[in-house]
Amino acid sequence: MSMATSTDTQPVGGPTGLHAADSHDLIRVHGARENNLKDIHVELPKRRLTVFTGVSGSGKSSLVFSTIAAESQRLINETYSAFVQGFMPTQARPDVDVLDGLTTAIIVDQERMGGDVRSTVGTATDTGALLRILFSRLGQPYVGPAKAFSFNVATISGAGAVTIEKGGRTTKERRSFEIIGGACPRCEGRGTVSDFDLTALYDDSKSIVEGALTIPNYSVDGWYGRIFANSGFFPGDKPIRDFTKRELNALLHKEPTRIKVEGINVTFEGLIPRIEKSFLAKDREAMQPHIRAFVDRAIVFRTCPDCGGTRLTELARSSKIEGINIADACAMQISDLAEWVRGLERAGGDGAQGSSTLSGVAPLLASLRHTLDSFVEIGLGYLSLDRPSGTLSGGEAQRTKMIRHLGSSLTDVTYVFDEPTIGLHPHDIARMNDLLLRLRDKGNTVLVVEHKPETIAIADHVVDLGPGAGTAGGQVVFEGTVEGLRAGGTLTGRHLDDRASLKPSVRTPSGALEVRGADTHNLRDVDVDIPLGVLVVVTGVAGSGKSSLIHGSVAGREGVVVVDQGAIKGSRRSNPATYTGLLEPIRKAFAKANGVKPALFSANSEGACPNCNGAGVIYTDLAMMAGVATTCDVCEGKRFDASVLEYTFGGRDISEVLAMPVTEAEEFFGGGPAHTPAAHRILQRLADVGLGYVTLGQPLTTLSGGERQRLKLAVHMGEKGSVYVLDEPTTGLHLADVEQLLGLLDRLVDSGKSVIVIEHHQAVMAHADWIIDLGPGAGHDGGRVVFEGPPAELIAGRSTLTGEHLADYVSPAR
Repeated sequence: MSMATSTDTQPVGGPTGLHAADSHDLIRVHGARENNLKDIHVELPKRRLTVFTGVSGSGKSSLVFSTIAAESQRLINETYSAFVQGFMPTQARPDVDVLDGLTTAIIVDQERMGGDVRSTVGTATDTGALLRILFSRLGQPYVGPAKAFSFNVATISGAGAVTIEKGGRTTKERRSFEIIGGACPRCEGRGTVSDFDLTALYDDSKSIVEGALTIPNYSVDGWYGRIFANSGFFPGDKPIRDFTKRELNALLHKEPTRIKVEGINVTFEGLIPRIEKSFLAKDREAMQPHIRAFVDRAIVFRTCPDCGGTRLTELARSSKIEGINIADACAMQISDLAEWVRGLERAGGDGAQGSSTLSGVAPLLASLRHTLDSFVEIGLGYLSLDRPSGTLSGGEAQRTKMIRHLGSSLTDVTYVFDEPTIGLHPHDIARMNDLLLRLRDKGNTVLVVEHKPETIAIADHVVDLGPGAGTAGGQVVFEGTVEGLRAGGTLTGRHLDDRASLKPSVRTPSGALEVRGADTHNLRDVDVDIPLGVLVVVTGVAGSGKSSLIHGSVAGREGVVVVDQGAIKGSRRSNPATYTGLLEPIRKAFAKANGVKPALFSANSEGACPNCNGAGVIYTDLAMMAGVATTCDVCEGKRFDASVLEYTFGGRDISEVLAMPVTEAEEFFGGGPAHTPAAHRILQRLADVGLGYVTLGQPLTTLSGGERQRLKLAVHMGEKGSVYVLDEPTTGLHLADVEQLLGLLDRLVDSGKSVIVIEHHQAVMAHADWIIDLGPGAGHDGGRVVFEGPPAELIAGRSTLTGEHLADYVSPAR
């Protein structure tokens, strides 16, 4: 590395001519051991673009996010008072010897946005707040302040007597208040109302004590079941079909009322308001699978008839600027909304009628236009501000988070990105690269975890981790320039210039899945026949309508198994064995071999170590300081009670089995005394998706994004279906792992399955039997099928953006 590495203080104009303040040009990481990192040392140049590469699970995120970014944020938090720190999340110091030269880190990750049904693109980016202020100042007729246009604020009024002490005397005065909010009173600002299928809530032929309630967690033995059975508002031993109208109303709609059940004071509330609060207030994607299945079965959502899905009151919708109300503005494609705002700015500068009013809000219009233009610049101009944030893909969410940083005047900041090209068409990757370089050129340090060769190629500095994944990784195998990486001989270097070749022949379809008149979101009455029995790739620029076509018209059909981009939910007690259902046959095998209960072999149940409750570690809360986790000295981190570890199966106890990597466990359960077909089948699927190195008991919280994606794929491969839909399965995959994925897709098709892949990766496109390309642009510029046929025809025609980029990828110009 050619940069100065000395930290010796030099006076101005000293021997080196370097001021002491200018000598800190490196971020030094010495002795990093977080997760699977093996005491690594790296020195990263500041104010440069550094890309971290390596196979999925090699330790990239452990180094960038869990070490560098985590320590930066922890040090910033420590600058606040102890009182303020008490309200902030606590972070432990990463396991590292030296971290020197850190600057303020801003993390832009792939985590999905939202989680609340009222969260939209507008609310998540503060663009909605600017728009509300604009309408409160310019809207005609005037209906109130900015709150009057917010669907998160309900209209409230009240009056009553208040007691006031004045001059030593107590007097009573009558006061009244009114808050004008914009939330539609019918749907409470959600935009949808729900109808309940009562047959899914209870079996009316049974009484409460006989288990009539079929709602999750409402069993007769559970707490909720006991509350309803003993509420006193209706008989618990009477079949629900025999309830009087008053009793049924109490069961379904009773307002919150304090009662005593089994000597305990509790609040009783009817089924429907309780379900609305506990289930419907959450984003559907954030629900546990069994809760989501219940909601889908029991509740039908429809557009609110009062507000038409706009979430706003009639009063808020009555106020307009040049014929446009705030609901219309939020429903516009952002690129169109930016033009509308630009038109208002021009009207204010042209001396038109009302220009004095417009000039009064000129700073607001300028800020709003800049934010909207940033959306367009970053490739998200096809979104609308009323789009629920929970429906954004991981890539869209990450780019949305970038919006607030594009125009920032901050310099010498460390920006940390987690695969910013996820969900981007090759056409859009060049635009993302320009944004990363602009952030760097403003004097910032940019750290990027990435697999795409197009982004690796623009790096000033590359850190390649490996050589393998999990315990086989965690080492720096290369550090230097991109040219050095190409000549370095590492796995990444060898695959950096890989170019896929077209298959000599494509498979013949066995039939077709017909889609007629698809009009979800931006689709324009699309008719298309999706071939069956082959590998079909659906592609197009971001926002062209790929997901709308497949998820709107294919998913949900009988025999269709969908593997989407939804994040895996799991705590530190969750692991691959519990998530895949593998632990169930293992527990039963242990129980049968030893003549005991299966629950003994669960660290979350009867077999848990009593000292640490099956966690393996003891957590000590130190208030505003980071908590301390120490290995349990009773079970020594094995999580199980000592008596449970005396039971063995195939010569191994349960803790030893959970410590096995997938490949070893596959052999262990595949034959011999531990032969367990049900467990072996699941392990085979885990090995097929490239997770052979992951241990069965490794906490899900320690898995990388790519590992979680493949873990989910392994689970869905076990479902019975004839058509598999995979939504960007290359997410988080190294260039070398893509080859393994293509082999897996081929095996699925050769076994008689139909595979439909929504994908941007050119290697997957080139490997397809049939391509369906949507476009030509995004949003209202897309939504049409611009090509369907084999890849060779797409390349030969170069008639679409995808065709041009795929042709360059398969046969690059030299």
